[in-house]
Amino acid sequence: MSLNTRAFTRAALVAGLAMSGAAFAAGSHSGGHGHADEETAIGKPGVASKVTRTITIEMRDTMSYSPSEIQAKQGETIRFVVKNVGKVKHELSLGTEKELLEHLEQMKKFPDMEHDEPNKVTLAPGKSGTIIWQFSKAGNVNFACLMPSHYEAGMKGMVKVAKN
Repeated sequence: MSLNTRAFTRAALVAGLAMSGAAFAAGSHSGGHGHADEETAIGKPGVASKVTRTITIEMRDTMSYSPSEIQAKQGETIRFVVKNVGKVKHELSLGTEKELLEHLEQMKKFPDMEHDEPNKVTLAPGKSGTIIWQFSKAGNVNFACLMPSHYEAGMKGMVKVAKN
């Protein structure tokens, strides 16, 4: 390998590493909250064959969800069909209030963050997506849009999980 080829290769490697770090800092966010089938404080990713019902949730530019309150039973697996009926990007993130507030701070730093997590869906205007979730624990599970200023404007809701 010639000196010029080695220098070019090193420069390409350094540039590639720098760009991958920048991409990570810009918010390539996948997982990090446990394995796909791991139990969390709000339950775990559901299995499509175990879905007991489907609920459609609309996200609106009035910074609201419809419905914003959902009743579930402990152990139930629900398919959420989430539709962005607005003209701006929205998301639905399931989590504890603490988790959502922590993630909100990250979204403020990296507003273009992309998600690849089973409890979140980010949608462009007019698009729809799906979350399948098993509510294995009784209690309240929050959901919210963590796009800049949406949460603060009141774009949040709750799944009330009743004990079996």
